[in-house]
Amino acid sequence: MWCFSSSTRLSSGSTTVRKSTESYSYVIVGAGSAGCVLANRLSENPSESVLLLEAGPKDKHLGSTRLSWKIHMPAALTYNLCDDRYNWFYHTLPQAHMEDRVMYWPRGRVWGGSSSLNAMVYIRGHAEDYNRWQSEGAEGWDYDHCLPYFRKAQAHELGPDRYRGGDGPLHVTRGKTDHPLHHAFISAGQQAGYPFTEDMNGFQQEGVGWMDMTVHRGKRWSTASAYLRPALARPNLSTEVHCMATRVLFDGTRARGVEYQQNGHTKQVFADKEVILSGGAINSPQLLLLSGVGNADELRKHDIPVTQHLPGVGCNLQDHLELYVQHRCTQPITLYKAQKPLHMLKIGLEWLLKFTGYGATAHLESGGFIRSRPGVPHPDIQFHFLPSQVIDHGRVNSQIEAFQVHVGPMRSTSVGWIKLKSKDPKAHPIIQPNYLSTDADVWEFRESVKLTREIFAQEAFDAFRGPEVQPGPGVQSDAEIDAFVRRKADSAYHPSCTCKMGGPGDGEAVVGPDLRVHGVQGLRVVDASVMPSVVSGNLNAPTIMIAEKAADAIKGLPSLHDTGVPVYQPASLHTQR
Repeated sequence: MWCFSSSTRLSSGSTTVRKSTESYSYVIVGAGSAGCVLANRLSENPSESVLLLEAGPKDKHLGSTRLSWKIHMPAALTYNLCDDRYNWFYHTLPQAHMEDRVMYWPRGRVWGGSSSLNAMVYIRGHAEDYNRWQSEGAEGWDYDHCLPYFRKAQAHELGPDRYRGGDGPLHVTRGKTDHPLHHAFISAGQQAGYPFTEDMNGFQQEGVGWMDMTVHRGKRWSTASAYLRPALARPNLSTEVHCMATRVLFDGTRARGVEYQQNGHTKQVFADKEVILSGGAINSPQLLLLSGVGNADELRKHDIPVTQHLPGVGCNLQDHLELYVQHRCTQPITLYKAQKPLHMLKIGLEWLLKFTGYGATAHLESGGFIRSRPGVPHPDIQFHFLPSQVIDHGRVNSQIEAFQVHVGPMRSTSVGWIKLKSKDPKAHPIIQPNYLSTDADVWEFRESVKLTREIFAQEAFDAFRGPEVQPGPGVQSDAEIDAFVRRKADSAYHPSCTCKMGGPGDGEAVVGPDLRVHGVQGLRVVDASVMPSVVSGNLNAPTIMIAEKAADAIKGLPSLHDTGVPVYQPASLHTQR
């Protein structure tokens, strides 16, 4: 810890604070998927001091993986969706186009953030997502400049190649259950006319195949495990938990530190170089707004003094919706029995003793990406196959032998926003994703259901396919499918884009390509909120990549790049497959 004393007076809202407390080179707010990466990479230089602040607890009780099995056992992932111990437990406004349903948004509040709560699916998105970012004003964030950071982060069990990394801190593996229903899904996809892909994160995203997972030696491999824990022994890295950041402290328009609440006390800490917000797509815009950075009219409504008028803060909210198409299984091979108390005890004991067995996987081991219609240049529908039935985010137990596929569009056109509910930092912000607010999104979901049914109808499922549970045989017409979607679709937990990256000419941009906040100094945002548009896949791997790339920019290093990496193109866009 580096300390100093000074009489400089800093303005933060209506409070003037005296700059006489701990100081670090960098103060990072949020020990999640991005913050843990930054804490590791920025503390690699022993001459720089780093403080990492986390609102939640550590991810291990008494330092034990086994005592914290609800986080570290991959199969236990739904436990932390059921309460707010490690979870911000957000909810949206009622959704006008989804029968006024209030949608549940779990987000991690613990070391590792949402990488300690998610389903451990490692998907990067498509190369064209990053080329699109470049065209949207994120200069230097095309695929050529992002792929090297995916590789740098990764240690894939299959070894390195032009696309995979081999010696990074983030271990990535394939499923080990060899479940017949996963084989059936992959075969059925091919029978329906889709290609098999050896690596959805490599040359060819399009097709069906085996999915990568952030699981290592039978344990969840969050960014806390991959990045933070190996760096904790460094004397120049400090961490604090159970501290709720309440605002960024400014000297004029220069960020100088962070105010936070911990154990009932208000504290301040200062940054000699930069304050970095890594709270995610909800918390980062919320903290900017609380600090007077945002739409001036909205700030004045809450009596928050304006530090910088930046109307894009909290705008451009994007997420993935998904739904489950479910069938009864005619053979007793699903995970139904595994969820019975005696079987759960056996599975838990094996995992606690050996980190093996059904507890050592999240069971989302196969999936795919397809195009919804002719003319779409790269996949816009994603599948996750599961040899089980999930009801209400896993909060309701299944009563039948069943399997399902999670399916949904990847590049929806509905866009929402986040606003403050009040100036109280503990008050959850107002979340309005505006789901299904465009005709295009309604059509894509309808097509997702039809294309999934087509796959499940293939010969590969003949030995397993029972009656359709959901949507059910009574849902056939377009109107019936649309009604089912409105009633049953839910968030895939991929909020993003609320501190959009873009150039100064983009009125909605919050940060530039260097992730510095427009109009102020000494402040960056590094997390999924900076995405200009949501990627075609899960968000954890891209968020880690963003943090790896940002770390080099913060250090003043030139971006890595790799030009001319081949990417699969469909033979023709005149057909859907």
